Amino acid sequence: MNSDIELNLLKEIEELKRKVNLLEGDAEQKIPVYQYSKIRDADLKKLFTIEKNLDDSIFKHWFNNTLEIDYSIQLFLKDLIEDNKYLIESYNEEDLKINFIAPILNKIRFKSYEKNIRDFYELQMTYQTNKFILNGTIDFAVSEGLVESKKPYFFIQEFKRSEEYGNPRPQLLAELISAVELNDWRFIKGAYIIGGNWHFAILEKLALGQYQYFISQNFDATKIEDLKLIYKNLLFVKNEILASVELQQN
Repeated sequence: MNSDIELNLLKEIEELKRKVNLLEGDAEQKIPVYQYSKIRDADLKKLFTIEKNLDDSIFKHWFNNTLEIDYSIQLFLKDLIEDNKYLIESYNEEDLKINFIAPILNKIRFKSYEKNIRDFYELQMTYQTNKFILNGTIDFAVSEGLVESKKPYFFIQEFKRSEEYGNPRPQLLAELISAVELNDWRFIKGAYIIGGNWHFAILEKLALGQYQYFISQNFDATKIEDLKLIYKNLLFVKNEILASVELQQN
């Protein structure tokens, strides 16, 4: 009889251990991780309430800027097109970055030792909640900090030649959402590139987990008038960031 009681007790203890292990396993279950470079529209819809707003008037202040670019810059842009126009659609990601995109960004020169900001390539960034993790490598960002990124202000995503290699738009949006949340902002700007085509973007946070975004018209960087507008739009962003940093410092 005693042996039967002991056996039952052992069975009950084993069952309790099994249940505890199951509960601990659930508690330790990994939070899903999404890589910026692989995230898709379906993932964004699963994680957030996010919609595209078709009203492009939000870009007027940005695109209708009165900035002037001097003749030397115009000549630089013309030469850049001439040197790359026959190859730009066949460039791989690194070719496009080094031969065409980086020269433009270097000419803009986002780096400012005085304001403690610079441009970062291949930047690591993570945004984590208790429900998910967004992380990965960012193609390009302008951020506070000279040695390491502290506060990202502007992103350019995917120096890719065609959309068959992955849609850069949801990837950019995931980065913008991360930056808005990390910085506790309402608005942030960015851009994505497919071959010679540029789209600028604005993301707005509406409420917790709720966002809307705006995508600009296409700018064809192989056409000089479009490339001049791209340059001016980037220069506007640079000036806006510098003004924001100066306001914070004062």
